[in-house]
Amino acid sequence: MNKRGDNIVLIGFMGSGKTTVGLKLSYRLRMPVEDTDKWIERRQGMSVSEIFDRDGEEVFRRMETELLEEIRDTVTQRILSVGGGTPVRRENRALLKRCGMVVYLRAVPETLYNRLQGDATRPLLQCENPLERIRALLEERRAAYEECADVTVDVDDCSMEEILEQITAAWKGEKT
Repeated sequence: MNKRGDNIVLIGFMGSGKTTVGLKLSYRLRMPVEDTDKWIERRQGMSVSEIFDRDGEEVFRRMETELLEEIRDTVTQRILSVGGGTPVRRENRALLKRCGMVVYLRAVPETLYNRLQGDATRPLLQCENPLERIRALLEERRAAYEECADVTVDVDDCSMEEILEQITAAWKGEKT
């Protein structure tokens, strides 16, 4: 891959499998994996939920942008899993594309809802009707995800092996 940084950047809605795919891809390609949410949590000494509660979503989104700027300039040969809302900011979409090959893990709302049911660590889903919230957020974010994706992988009916094969083939410049 000739993109700056030679990174693979996984984007998608919460619950789309970015963390799991990132870990499995890391083993396959023998590349370290980094989760930007975890990176921010380590730096701030608190969880994403705590950051949202204390400082609000906008402050957290600025932290994401600052981290992407740093990654763009310093991080190479990594698999990066970014938060589901990261691509929403226009400046982040441009930064993501400059960080590496962007892979959008796309899933339908029902799949995401089934995966996220009962997960109290997702601040945006702490509401009366999480499925409707997922639908609304996914619709809001769809264009942003598609705009910055170099590769889109539909994960709903794919095995992990199929997902990894599609990403690996794209990384190596092969047709799938």
